[in-house]
Amino acid sequence: MADDSRVFEQVRFGPFRLSSAERLLTCDGVPVAIGSRSLDILIALVERAGDVLSRRELIDRVWPDLVVEEANLRVHILGLRRALGDGQDGARYVTNIPGRGYCFVAPVRRERSEDGPQPPAPQARSRAAKSLPARLGRMIGREADVAALSRLLMARRFVSVLGAGGLGKTTVAVAIAHALLDEFQGEAFFIDLSALGDGALLPSAVAAAVGLQIQEDIGAAGLLAALADRRLLLLLDSCEHIVDAAAALAEILFAEAPGVHLLVTSREALRVEGEQVHLLHPLGIPAQEDGATAETLLATASGQLFMERADAAGSRSALTDEDAPVVAGICRRLDGIALAIELVASRVGTYGIRGTADLLDGRLKLLWQGRRNAVPRHQTLQAMLDWSYALLSSREQRVLRRLSVFVGFFTHAAVRSVATDECIDDLEVTDAVEALVDKSLISACTNEGTLCFRLLDTTRAYAAVKLAESGEGPLIARRHAGFCLDGLAGEGIDPQHAGGREPGRHAPDLSNVRAALEWAFSPEGDRPLAVRLAAHAMPLFLGLSFLGECRRWCGRALAALAEEERGTPTELALNEGLAVSAMFTRGNSVEVRAAIERGLDLAEALGDWNHQLHLLAGLHIYLTRIGDYQGALDCARRSVQVAGTTGRTGALAMADWMLGCTYHLVGDQDGAQRHCEIGFGHVPVDAPIDMGFFGYDHRVRALIVLARTLWLRGYPDRAAQTSLQAIAVAERRDHPVTLCIALIYTATVALWSGEDDLARERIERLLASAARHSLGPYHAVGQALEGARLIALGDAAAGVAELRNAMARLQVEQHEVLGGFFSRALAEGLMATGDLAEANAIAGAAIVRAEQGGAVDAPDLMRVRAAILLAGPRPDVDGAEGLLTAMLDLARRQSAASWELRAATALSRLWLRTGRGDEARALLTQTLSPFTEGFATADLRAAEGVLAQALDAA
Repeated sequence: MADDSRVFEQVRFGPFRLSSAERLLTCDGVPVAIGSRSLDILIALVERAGDVLSRRELIDRVWPDLVVEEANLRVHILGLRRALGDGQDGARYVTNIPGRGYCFVAPVRRERSEDGPQPPAPQARSRAAKSLPARLGRMIGREADVAALSRLLMARRFVSVLGAGGLGKTTVAVAIAHALLDEFQGEAFFIDLSALGDGALLPSAVAAAVGLQIQEDIGAAGLLAALADRRLLLLLDSCEHIVDAAAALAEILFAEAPGVHLLVTSREALRVEGEQVHLLHPLGIPAQEDGATAETLLATASGQLFMERADAAGSRSALTDEDAPVVAGICRRLDGIALAIELVASRVGTYGIRGTADLLDGRLKLLWQGRRNAVPRHQTLQAMLDWSYALLSSREQRVLRRLSVFVGFFTHAAVRSVATDECIDDLEVTDAVEALVDKSLISACTNEGTLCFRLLDTTRAYAAVKLAESGEGPLIARRHAGFCLDGLAGEGIDPQHAGGREPGRHAPDLSNVRAALEWAFSPEGDRPLAVRLAAHAMPLFLGLSFLGECRRWCGRALAALAEEERGTPTELALNEGLAVSAMFTRGNSVEVRAAIERGLDLAEALGDWNHQLHLLAGLHIYLTRIGDYQGALDCARRSVQVAGTTGRTGALAMADWMLGCTYHLVGDQDGAQRHCEIGFGHVPVDAPIDMGFFGYDHRVRALIVLARTLWLRGYPDRAAQTSLQAIAVAERRDHPVTLCIALIYTATVALWSGEDDLARERIERLLASAARHSLGPYHAVGQALEGARLIALGDAAAGVAELRNAMARLQVEQHEVLGGFFSRALAEGLMATGDLAEANAIAGAAIVRAEQGGAVDAPDLMRVRAAILLAGPRPDVDGAEGLLTAMLDLARRQSAASWELRAATALSRLWLRTGRGDEARALLTQTLSPFTEGFATADLRAAEGVLAQALDAA
């Protein structure tokens, strides 16, 4: 009987051979790169081919003694199918049986034979096992690299795997060597060059690794003579510090020893004949942190590696959807660098996922220990980077240190601004950067045709320490801040052009501006530079809707103003930035008004008419939001004067739109429509003119005013079209504040028309956008609108609760512009729940406030109060009729045909109850006759229904 050690089971299916004893899958004789978990799943499924294995069975088989979610299984099934080419050219291997599990469906042929492919001779495999480092039990995210490079190496004989430290070059190369052991009959040899200080000793090191008996140092010629007729694989690991010697030896062996295959790992290419370069990229990272789930995270290689190493470090908690964004953030911060991910994940067993994330705050922990069996340079990130840093010239070290001041991407101009001085000129800096790119310490890419560079966060953290140790930190930080200031000014990011305009496409990266501001305002910083930088960064923050940051930096800069800077354009810009950002994040506070008024005083003193118009736009918004409509009208008239002084069409349009908005709110809908349309005569909707004033696009503001005005004037279809136009313009602007404003007021039009689906869609978008961009006041408005919608839909109890909470917040923030609209809805909701006394009090108080200025909602409030008077146990018919008659008269004076229709409908219902059908029929016929559109809207359908009753009663 044959020795059991030489007997193994083979299973064949399609072009594949699976050996469970060898844990080897081949396709047409070529090893298939497959993770160990996926291989375990395949073995389990093939053992019971044709049977359905439940998900629980597979999890228990592949992850014994671990708590694992089904998402892990799905990820590895996906990897298995990809390795098998499942679904390609009609091939089917693994099928999901819904509700039951997975089944291996391909025909299999089982063989237990001593005649199949044999492993290498024990002596050769034993020697290889001693030469090669142990293969990882499971390699994550590199299967495709191993498979592709194995094929490339067999075809071309000479492959160099390049990349930054810690990416996993050695891991990939060792996996390739193990995968190809059979091809070389065990003749695969690993030569660790990291400990080799002298390149002249390289031939001797190779000779010793392959087992040559030598009595003295052997040169390249002697090594060539010994290897010329042998077929073997040499894995030269970590060549970067003796790259010249490695290149010389590799070139000779490739040319003169045709049986020798060379697999090289290095941080820079050898650049010799025959070399095939493969750049190893970081592991795949989550596309974004927000929205990451356990399943989507575990579909990325970095997420899988993090969780596997966390499990190995003692964590026994399965990944949850709540923790997935935290892990995603860690992996993104670590740039997908395998070593960094492993080191950080090793802390999860002690600190948990969130605790480990907290440990990363401040700066990366470069000294965390890794695996005990790792090579010394991979024991810590510090050791890995010390190794790379020591290989650099003093000039390259200096440039790398100085570039650590940049966050994210930076250009060649940025490099020169911080790295060039009397000690090192532009040409030397350029050469040093090219060398650092070649050595994988800086990554390079193009962005819209511009060459950009980036330091990985781990490298940047290390270089920052070296910069601090050099004593150059403050000098380089000042250069960096100066570069950011010059870049902002050079790209037209000018304090004199604030108010929500789009920032320049090539303005410095926002992360660098933030870093520069942090340093400039620090105790070691430069306060005058900080103030100027904050003023120039203000439009960038506004343009990108980072309002909280804008408020913070403008506030700090104003507090740091020197006496000689007061009364300057810089102070003017900072006050505007503070006012805009505070208004949209903190509500209509005293801080906002003070900043606007101080800015206006400065603009007048400086004779800056353009800036004055910007601030008047802000004051107008502020006054309408707090309900000071007379003040808003005075402000709009003042703007007309200023716009006439400038003579610019944009300024003239702005002034007319401000008048139109004010007339709309005070109840003059004819004047509102006229001035909105005059404004669009100056600046058409699609004109390529920037109308961003004081935080948002006033073209959109004019469109929503026009939409509401058209609805009130009896043109609901035109109002609907204008609403869509306002949203479309806001979407093209891609500006959160502008979009929120468009959604708020077009939602009121949808609610007026009784279009619940449309209103719900706009309110949901509003709430999501306001939450995402921390626009607290607008989120409260969205909640209030949702309460009003629920009441209109008939869910009065829920609507009243939602509306009360939101209105309380809006009252604190003095957001009164929709106060009448929300009071009307709340009164209707309370009436529906039977609380007539409070409903009457709320409606009555709102009518009084409306009569003091914001009369746009006064007619509808009268209608609701009349309904309340009729709803009690002793209906006040005379009081209700008096209110409805007054409403009808007020609506006509406001040119508000839709309010007039509501008044006529309610009054006609009352008259029908009291036997006055002829009067009802005459009133409704007269009121309906001017309408030429909107016949599907709720109000017109209701009016026609009452008219039909009146006709029937005749």
